[in-house]
Amino acid sequence: MANAKTKITVTLPAETLRRARTITGRGITDTIIAGLEALERKERRSALRALKGRVRIDLDLEQTRR
Repeated sequence: MANAKTKITVTLPAETLRRARTITGRGITDTIIAGLEALERKERRSALRALKGRVRIDLDLEQTRR
């Protein structure tokens, strides 16, 4: 199901889309996918930040460097 696709129709501000396409250097579909993936990464980072100070990790740095 990971490769399932959904066809949608959206109305977007033309200038916003133009700027986003300039940033990505990609077409419309790839630019929108890149934006959705960026939103997903942002959410994951926020979830990780919420764990700050709650997870204790006990590592031996010398052992991990080998």
